[in-house]
Amino acid sequence: MKNINDICTRGKKVIIRVDFNVPLDKNFNVTDNSRLIAALPTINKVAKEGGKAILISHLGRPKNGFDDKLSLQHIVNSLSILLKNKVSFCRDCIGDTTSKDVDNMKNGDILVLENLRFYKEETQGDLVFAKKLSDLADIYVNDAFGTAHRSHASTAIIANFFPKNKYFGLLLYKELENLKRALENPKKPFTAIIGGAKVSGKIDVIQSLFNKVDNLIIGGGMAYTFAKAVGGSIGKSLVEDDKLDLARKLIAESKEKGVNLILPIDSVNANRFNNDAKIIKSNISNINQEYIGMDIGTKSIEKFSEIILKSKTIVWNGPMGVFEMQNFQAGTKLVGEAICRATKNGAFSLVGGGDSVSAVNQFKFSKEITYLSTGGGAMLEFLEGKKLPGVEAILD
Repeated sequence: MKNINDICTRGKKVIIRVDFNVPLDKNFNVTDNSRLIAALPTINKVAKEGGKAILISHLGRPKNGFDDKLSLQHIVNSLSILLKNKVSFCRDCIGDTTSKDVDNMKNGDILVLENLRFYKEETQGDLVFAKKLSDLADIYVNDAFGTAHRSHASTAIIANFFPKNKYFGLLLYKELENLKRALENPKKPFTAIIGGAKVSGKIDVIQSLFNKVDNLIIGGGMAYTFAKAVGGSIGKSLVEDDKLDLARKLIAESKEKGVNLILPIDSVNANRFNNDAKIIKSNISNINQEYIGMDIGTKSIEKFSEIILKSKTIVWNGPMGVFEMQNFQAGTKLVGEAICRATKNGAFSLVGGGDSVSAVNQFKFSKEITYLSTGGGAMLEFLEGKKLPGVEAILD
């Protein structure tokens, strides 16, 4: 795979698709700059060797064209501080104004263009829009793993206009290398930990992992669908009643393929969805009818941790409970601690998905795991064995 380290960009206009879809507070300050930090190596590579770095990204999901609340101008100051370099901003991403701003760039300059999604043509994968973006540059670099699974103009279509000058950015290259390391030749035992709210969003990845892993741990809200599927009483816990047959099928499939499917044993329950709610603990299959399952219990944590500590390859996507609330964060935090200990003992650990990454950052685990992925949906699709349009466009 060719990446930007394979070329010299001096004097060249380099359009870099980054992922600056970051959270902003009510005053438009960046509240989590991890995606900005992840993009720094590629931006610095171009700027420091005298290339002209033209940065394109989306922010949020604007519905009707320009929306000041979702302008990429809000990230420019934070990016400038991180780069320790001046970053300029263009109020559009195509058109005469943009062309003039790009033409006025000097070697080493960094220019952020306005939110791509202010044009509906971006998400439509419009060829004409992609061509207008491509006309701004000599070289195309995709460094946005978070959108690599989208067939958008800036991720998949634009590369067609750079048949000999398209490259992976350093972040996207690193993402792919680490995912391949986990999936293509993993050290055994290989354990996947899948959490989150719903089974429906993770069906394909679970079935795909059955062909790769030794152990598959299920946690989070989806665990209650499995608990009900095998005859449990789960009170008012989150459940997908239309997925009960599927849950039973997945349990049977794991046995057929010799995969150790590990479900929670116990549950921490609340009488309402609130950190200050009344809490009782129970077997996950015997929850009071007035209570909601909010986190895995102590026995589950011990069982999960024991398996994790024996593992040599670990992939984690999705929290074990409502970790945002202090009284229901133990499952996610202690499973994370087990992954950190396993990593310290020589295991390869890969964590991805928005909530999982938030948990890792909240509990300050990022330096204790092998690799923290920046892409939730893209990581899931890669784990499912799907080809990612943004990746295939560079490889073609």
